[in-house]
Parts: sequence; C-alpha cells; structure tokens
Amino acid sequence: MRNESIPLLFSAACLSWLGSPAAFDEKATGSRKEVGIVSNIKILSEYVDDVSDVEAWKASFLKPDMTDREKAVAVWNSVVQFRHQDVPPKEFLHEDLCVHDPIKTFNVYGYGQCCCSASNVEALARAAGLNARGRELRGHTVPEVEWKQDWHMLDASLISYFIDARGDVASVNEIAKEVRTWLAANPGMRAKLASFMANDGWKKGPPLLATCRFYDRNGRLPALSHGWHSTISEYSGYPPVREQGYSMGYRVNLQLRHGESLTRNWSNKGLHVNSGPGVKGPAPLCLKGSFLDYTHKFGDLARGRIGNGSRVWDVPLKGHSLKRADLRCENLLADTRRQGALCVDDGGMAGILELRMPTSYVYLGGKLTVSGSIGEGGMVRVSFSRNHGLDWKEVFSGSAGGPFSMTVDLGPLIHRLYDYRLRFELKGTGTRLHSLRTEHDVQHSQRVLPVLTQGDNTIRFSAGLPQGTLTIEGNARSNYPNILNLREFHPQMDRIASSQAGLQMTTGNGSITFPVDAPGDIKCLRFGCHYRARSPKDGWNLDVSLDDGQSWLTVGRATGPVVGSCKFVSFDEIPAGIGKALVRFTGRQNNTAMIFSLRVDADYIEPNGGFHPVKTTYSWEENGREMHHVHIAESPRETYVIHCKAKPIMRSLTVELSD
Repeated sequence: MRNESIPLLFSAACLSWLGSPAAFDEKATGSRKEVGIVSNIKILSEYVDDVSDVEAWKASFLKPDMTDREKAVAVWNSVVQFRHQDVPPKEFLHEDLCVHDPIKTFNVYGYGQCCCSASNVEALARAAGLNARGRELRGHTVPEVEWKQDWHMLDASLISYFIDARGDVASVNEIAKEVRTWLAANPGMRAKLASFMANDGWKKGPPLLATCRFYDRNGRLPALSHGWHSTISEYSGYPPVREQGYSMGYRVNLQLRHGESLTRNWSNKGLHVNSGPGVKGPAPLCLKGSFLDYTHKFGDLARGRIGNGSRVWDVPLKGHSLKRADLRCENLLADTRRQGALCVDDGGMAGILELRMPTSYVYLGGKLTVSGSIGEGGMVRVSFSRNHGLDWKEVFSGSAGGPFSMTVDLGPLIHRLYDYRLRFELKGTGTRLHSLRTEHDVQHSQRVLPVLTQGDNTIRFSAGLPQGTLTIEGNARSNYPNILNLREFHPQMDRIASSQAGLQMTTGNGSITFPVDAPGDIKCLRFGCHYRARSPKDGWNLDVSLDDGQSWLTVGRATGPVVGSCKFVSFDEIPAGIGKALVRFTGRQNNTAMIFSLRVDADYIEPNGGFHPVKTTYSWEENGREMHHVHIAESPRETYVIHCKAKPIMRSLTVELSD
C-alpha cells in the first residue's frame, strides 16, 4: 500500500456468489499481469451511506430488530435523503418516461418528481418485505405502506406524513376524509388557502394536519416547493389506488481497464440527461443548486446535486492488456516495428477488434479519436452498436492509403445509454491502428459521493470479485423515435404487439422472449416488469430457459387484479458454463393484461477479471489552496485516513488502475 497527500491544487442470493472483497483469490482469478478488468470498485467515506445496490441500501438503513413501521420510516428517510423535488430526469424507458428505479435515482440523478419518489418508496418497501401501493391525488402522487394491517402514507416527495389520533401514521383515506370535512365546514376557503396558512394559520385547519412537524411557521414544507395549501388541494378528492410503476435492477458497478479513468465531480458543466440530442425536456432547477438549502438537514454535505463526470479510455494497443479487456480480437497483433500500434496479421483476412463500453453513470456525450495508417488496397471501418452487438451502424470508413486520423462525435449515438459497443475492422497488409481514445461526459449525483470534512476522514476502499452485467431495457411503446426500444433486442413476440401504452396482447394469450448472450458465464438472472392484470384471471409468468427453449422454468408470477403493479424476481440456479439464456414473459389474458415496461439483467463472470492495484485521487480546496490526496490500493480491501486541516471545498474524485 502506498499513500501520498500533498498540497496542490440485488437479491442476497444473487450477490452471494461474489463473496467478500477481502476473499479475493488471485490464484483463482489470474495473476495481476493477466487481469483485464477490475470490477465493483467502491470508495466510501464515513459521512455518506452506501446505496450502490439494494443489498447495500438494506445494510445502511435496515436493522434486524426493526418493526414494520420502523422499516417503512427508514425507507422514507432514505428516499428523502437521496432525492430532491425537481423536474424529473427522463430516459423514456417507463410508462411516464421518468426514471423510477430507486438505486439509479440515488446514484445517477438525485432528483425527480412525486411519481418518481412514490415509486422509490414502493420499490424499497417491497424490497424490505413490506406491502406497498400507490395513490393518485389531485396533481400529486403518494405511496402507502402497510403495517399492522392498515395503510400509512409516507410522502418523500414533498417530505411529509401525518400522525393520527392513535399515534400512528395516517392513511390517504384518513387525510382525504378530514380535508373534505373541513372544506365542507369552511365554504369559500379554497381561494384563501395561501394567505390563511401564514403565521401559523395552518394550525387552525384540519386537526390531522395541525400537528404535522414538517410545515414551517408559514405552512411551507421543507423543499419550499409546496405547503399546507397544496396538501388541502391534493387531498380534497377521492384518491384512486394506482401506482406509476418502477424498474429494479440497476446497481453501481465501477469497472476499470488499463488506461481507463473515471472522474466524478462535485460540480457540473450544465449538462443533464434532459438536454439533447433527440427528445428534450426542461432543465432541473438543481442544476444551478437552487432550492437545495434544506437538504443539509437530511445529511447532504455536497455543494450541489447534479454532477458531470468524465470517463476516458486510452486503449492500450499492445501486449496482454488489450487482449484481456476486449470482447473480440481476431487477426490482429502488436506491430513490432511501431511501439503501441496494432496491425493486421494476415493481410488476406480482416482484423476485428470489438470493445464494450459499460457505465454506471448515464452517458451524456462523448467522442472517439483514432489514428493509424491504411496499407495499399486496405480499409478501416468503425461501427457502433447499442443493442449488445445484435445490430451495427457504420460511423467511419476509410480506404485511402497512408496515415489517417479521425474524430467521431458519439453524442447523438450514446446520449441516455449505459452500454454500447465499438467494432474496428481492418483490412490489408500494413493497415494498423496507432492510437485509440474514447472520452465521455456522464451524469452522476453529487449526494452519494464520499465527501470529506474538516479533521480525519476514514476512507474505505474495496474491489469485488469479477462481475459484469448485461442489461436489456428499452421503451416498450411503438413511438419515440431515436429512443432505445425493446424491439431492438430482437425479442420473439408471440401474439404481442407494441402499442401507444406498451406491450399488449393481440389475442387472449401471448409471450415475449428475449435472448441473453453474456460475455461470460451467467451467474444470476434478475428481471421483471411494471404490468397490468385487470382481473384475477389475468397475469404474467416470468420464465427462464437455459437450453434454448427446450424446457422452461417459471420463476415468478405477476398476478391480478391490479390496474398497475410491479414484479421483479431473481434466478441463480444456473450451472457452470452457461453463457446464453432465454427470458420470457408469458401473458394470460381474460380482461386486460399489459406490460408497461420491463428490465432484464444478466450478471456474469468477467472472463479476464480480477484485481489490480487501483489509484484513487481526491481533489479539494482548503482556504483557497488546492489539495490532492493519492492512494494506491494494493489489495482488494483497504482503509486509510485523509486529514483536512480546514473545511474542504470538494472538487473531484478520480479512480484508475495503477501503472
């Protein structure tokens, strides 16, 4: 271990196979010189809870002796702490197009609106073993969680809940009934709500609301976007039971290859997922730090919420590093006449190089820079795939002999993606690549970054066993051009078609089957959907086949009657040596059975994964002086201390493999 500080300016079953980072066995994973990729890298500080996946979230917020109420309030607390009420991020994958995965929300964005927050609470409450449901109010959406055989409203969006006469958290029905009763007894009050609530006037309203600890003196809720007057309006009707739905499966998996670095910043360049190209949406106010003052009361030590980071890879074109990091490398070898160059071996055949570009933080833009030379009669072609290599699009082609260099703007291709592939095809004797570099802008939440404070800061580094994830997720609707669509993953659709609402059966029964072809042995399949099953006879089976469809196992069932609900399952009974599988959603329709959105994750062993020393660089400012701290982790689990003499202003955190 080397240390330097200088002034400068998923389910437990699916995770069990990974084991502890401390249990890393280099004899089993290969020596350091053979490692092509290091996975599941974490840098944690003592001031920020680990919410990198569902299991980490559980360890951070749930305790074994908690009551159901305590678990539900812990769920609410976590959503309040890691998301902020703002214009929602839109990836155009789900029914209402917003991001509704709680772990993705916490780590990639850190903000959203009421539908996003309600879905976060519902998803995490179910992950904690509780029943949950959604309720649609007037202009607002909230979740309810069940304990003691009753429902209880926990609004993490506007940050509120209400205590009833029994001393427990009130339900939506209780709140709505009391609000309607008060409005009936106070005709004409609707037009006066905003002025009435000032100077503790709100305490003279419905008794159930009068003891709420979240309103300030003038009736405003913590984020200041809403207040008591909003509550009266929202609960004045008869709220139906309906949830907006969510996706589960995203997890943070920081992976690094030789020559690759990831920098996360406590700042942004004005970039966000709702900006172009393609379908655009409004910018969130928190892009400039607006309305975030209250977040410090809930543990947020960051200066803002939206972070713009960068992922850069100077691809090593010689030696074993590239061979261990690529997906495919055929008829190519290191050029002995030019150091660092990659050339065609047999000039009579094409040389093929394919690279996978996964990220834990959504791509906002990027560029590819390549230089080389083309031999006489030769050719260089560069292609792009956004569906795991099922289809390819040419982005560059050159056949003129001699040196060449080119830069491709990847922005229009990769915006809103978390994974893509590049293919380089070289033909002709003397055709070679001299350099290859990818640069990406990514979006991440500042809230989850391992912040430093004045004094001693204990930092925990870990790297997990070699694991990657292949994800199938896209828009299920028939519209939204340029947005990744589920049909791009080549599913077999039997009596199912895409509609304006999602996947709908054309006759009584049907199925949609996705092929899964992972780069390594599959260890776990995690999948599910947001669905409708209007009658008790409607529903969906969640099936897996490991023998190309000859036999099927039903892993779970999404049952009715529900207007909208979510079901996600895990399957890890997979023999060694299996890299391909089929995942099927089989619908049984009596009245109405639909799928609004779905996601499939295949966790696999990285064929050339293992541990290699990792370099971590913190950058911050103390009293106007730039500071850096560099730590090189020589083992998969280490703890070290960074001392800040004054209150630090955080700048960046960079991780890369050590030379």
